[in-house]
Amino acid sequence: MFDTAMTGADLLFLLKGAGMTLAVTAIAVAAGTVMGILFGVLRFQFGPYWSAPLTFVLDVFRSVPLLIQLVLGNSLQAILKLGWAPFTTSCVVLSLYTAAYCTEIVRGSMEAVPTTTRRAARSLGMTWGQDMREIVAPLATRIALPSWIGLTLGVMKDSALVLWLGLIELLRASQILVTRLQEPLFILIICGAIYFLISFPIARLGGHLEKRWSPHD
Repeated sequence: MFDTAMTGADLLFLLKGAGMTLAVTAIAVAAGTVMGILFGVLRFQFGPYWSAPLTFVLDVFRSVPLLIQLVLGNSLQAILKLGWAPFTTSCVVLSLYTAAYCTEIVRGSMEAVPTTTRRAARSLGMTWGQDMREIVAPLATRIALPSWIGLTLGVMKDSALVLWLGLIELLRASQILVTRLQEPLFILIICGAIYFLISFPIARLGGHLEKRWSPHD
């Protein structure tokens, strides 16, 4: 018969870690998406030449491993004496990391809107703002949704790296329990199940919206 030293308090400890994971992910995805939309529109509108400085900065965030970014971000805020808590540093770095990828999702989705459709809209007398709001934004949103859902799930899993800054999120909480209870397989199975329960509704919601918005339905 299976026996474990894990108690209800230990499970609650894991759930609190999951709450930290959700909090960091929600803030990073929300802020990163807002910045990504802004930067994506700028890159789309001004082209690769005029947006080259912005592109270079975003390439840095996409190219450097997230763990290095977290460590450097924490060191930089200490050098500048900003006094940020680990939670704040984690959210800022993850937001910029998310924005770097979201920018390309937005830019690529906007460029995927047929040029002929936009020309037809402008020939009907639409202004640039009306064209972007009524034509480009709805079509680009449908195109971008699957990639954005994938990015959200990826950021949630990557948020486990914030444990290096001292935050007790889900993975760090499981490591603490493994060290104390010496039941790695059982605890990691529970940890994986919690990750699945968090991720599955997001993935299903994305699939539902993608199917609903499909032009072939």
